[in-house]
Amino acid sequence: MKRREIISIIVSAIILAVVSLWIGQQAYSWLPPQAASESILIDDLFSFLVTIGAFIFLGVTTALLYSVIFNRAGKYDVSDGPPIEGNITLEVIWTAIPFVLVIWIGVYSYQIYDQMSILGSMQHHHMSMGMKSANAQPISQASETVKNPPRIEVTAKQWAWIFDYPKVNISSTELHLPVNERAYLTLQSEDVIHGFYIPAFRVKQDVIPGEKINFEFTPILEGKYRLRDSQYSGTYFAAMQADVVVESAEKYHQWLKEASNREPSPAFNQAASEYSRFTDKAINSNWATVKPAEPPVVNYHS
Repeated sequence: MKRREIISIIVSAIILAVVSLWIGQQAYSWLPPQAASESILIDDLFSFLVTIGAFIFLGVTTALLYSVIFNRAGKYDVSDGPPIEGNITLEVIWTAIPFVLVIWIGVYSYQIYDQMSILGSMQHHHMSMGMKSANAQPISQASETVKNPPRIEVTAKQWAWIFDYPKVNISSTELHLPVNERAYLTLQSEDVIHGFYIPAFRVKQDVIPGEKINFEFTPILEGKYRLRDSQYSGTYFAAMQADVVVESAEKYHQWLKEASNREPSPAFNQAASEYSRFTDKAINSNWATVKPAEPPVVNYHS
């Protein structure tokens, strides 16, 4: 290979690397705002994967375009190409690079997953054997362990989220959290597997029937976010959403005081409302349909 060709390849690789790094940085803007400390870990991993993917995509596309433009056979050339046999050096290179890259991505992804400590559905069956609870917080940033922290009890059912604050006897269909303070939740399901997922927090935890799952994270940005059910839990699972309000400590305690003074009342439930409208007008098809649970009776609902 000529010296000029080598220099061209090196310069092209440097340009591709710079462009790929720029695309990777743009990837941060493709996601919801970083509203929890855990989101920083996930976004860094996502940016890294986008950078690697962009470099590979641009590199392959550039090589193809170069070949099409500068190495085309003549219009009437139907002869065979040169009889090239195996090149050991080239084969080692194009085997070693993908191998190292995959191992790098795998190790980095596992490190993030391990720091998030999100447990899957099968792992929860071994909780009684000494496995730790899910702690969705970077280990390096974790504060000192709090003994018997006040927990918010989260109940998932078809199709509603209910949040109980046992210390102050409050139940709500909104999850309120103080900013920059560790949130301690206990998740449980009354029927099927649900998924506790807040996109802006980048945290997701399976909620398993018959299991009480301790779950932790730290919100860092005030605002109103959306909690969704990430698991298909039945006909009306798309309606199983709730607001998550992250606010200052002062506003949080003010909300607790206001909510505790309210009398419990049935909250509006979209699944139950849609089911009622459907059954009032629908033709009986004899199809089995799961009836939504009764609207939750809570102190506070939006």
